[in-house]
Amino acid sequence: MFDVGFLELVVIGLVALIVIGPERLPRVARTAGMWVGRARRAFTSVKEEIDRELRAEELKEIMRKQADSQSLERILEPPAKTHRSEADSVGPGAGGKSPEPPSTEARATESGDPP
Repeated sequence: MFDVGFLELVVIGLVALIVIGPERLPRVARTAGMWVGRARRAFTSVKEEIDRELRAEELKEIMRKQADSQSLERILEPPAKTHRSEADSVGPGAGGKSPEPPSTEARATESGDPP
């Protein structure tokens, strides 16, 4: 974040020692450290909360895509069980077609050839 080297810290310490004085410097350093720690914890807390929200949004998007793909699979895939139509279940006598092919005798009489 901030690029503060050792030399800069020494200069800041010397200025603080001269301005604040040797008696109050330890108390000011503790207070400053406390505030820096609170700021870091607050920043970390906000960052973690944002990360959690992003992960939650990603999971919602994945679940939404999965639900959409499953509904498309249901539309595109044929049903597992094949249901017979009404005409097939009624039988050939009621106008429906027989699921079995005609026998050789029936084919011969239809074409006019003797069996």
